[in-house]
Amino acid sequence: MDKGKALTALSAMAHETRLEIVRLLVPCMADGRPAGAIAEALDVSPSALTFHLNALEQAGLIGSEKQGRQVIYRIQKDTLGGTIGYLLADCCGADPDICACAQEAMGK
Repeated sequence: MDKGKALTALSAMAHETRLEIVRLLVPCMADGRPAGAIAEALDVSPSALTFHLNALEQAGLIGSEKQGRQVIYRIQKDTLGGTIGYLLADCCGADPDICACAQEAMGK
């Protein structure tokens, strides 16, 4: 992942609501969630949710698909994984101590 894409993704996630959207969508990776269910789960107004979803979609972190009258949002795992990989490999130089801390934080 190039620096510009990583910065865009990190910037998009640097907001509490958008980070919560990412957290909410990761467990339902393949199925995604409709916008209404996301708004309800996070107790966010539809207009505020649209703003946050657009920011995440423009950063390439989520994608959307219209299914009937609903719009389903899904994590773009390549972008999310690439952003995490960028932090570990490019920013941190794959430093073994930092990687060990990351593994520990993941419970491994």
